[in-house]
Amino acid sequence: MRILVIEDEKKVAKFIKQALEEERYIVETAADGHIGLELAVNNHFDAILLDIMLPGIDGFEVLQKLRASNIATPVIMLTARNTMEDKISGLDMGADDYLPKPFSFDELAARLRAILRRSSTEKTTKLQCHDLVLDTVSHIAIKKGKEIELTTKEYALLEYLMRNKNRILSRSTITQHVWKHNFDPDSNIIDVYIKRIRSKVDGENEKPMIQSVRGVGYRLRDVVNTTV
Repeated sequence: MRILVIEDEKKVAKFIKQALEEERYIVETAADGHIGLELAVNNHFDAILLDIMLPGIDGFEVLQKLRASNIATPVIMLTARNTMEDKISGLDMGADDYLPKPFSFDELAARLRAILRRSSTEKTTKLQCHDLVLDTVSHIAIKKGKEIELTTKEYALLEYLMRNKNRILSRSTITQHVWKHNFDPDSNIIDVYIKRIRSKVDGENEKPMIQSVRGVGYRLRDVVNTTV
């Protein structure tokens, strides 16, 4: 999943980015309200971590403009301003959660998982397609009872496919969700990663779970419940 962190304190932004990437999220950062707003409007993110005190425009204005543009991406406000008035203002403007600084990363990660579940049709912490199970808390993939080793990008791609199983996903859609906004859509990197994942989740005598749809993209097929 892709997370946007809008935070002007470099050390805080770096800490959050590194910690989230260790949790296998795809993370982009912005240190200015205007830049953060532009990224949020023009790219798909699954959640936004938004500081209030920002150069350019503050977090409240960023949030107002996002909601005025009908962008419903879940937002967690991060701020050292821990007054009840600020909390109420942020929530009334459309924030999904509010976390005062300083905070523990474990709490931030738990709150992030919670709002991602609320915004998803999948309320469980485990995604399943036939005998493949993905635990979105431990970030572990299990096939027939055995753990599958995945890199961060492989995990992000497989999670996105599993959250949209049986749907045909175009290459541009996959690019928007799994890779950064400046990724070259003409690159064959998606095909490379699909091949890597296939080698890990498909047995020797099994039909491929991830199907190529000529001229369109890919689909993770639930081989039990779906026919081609």
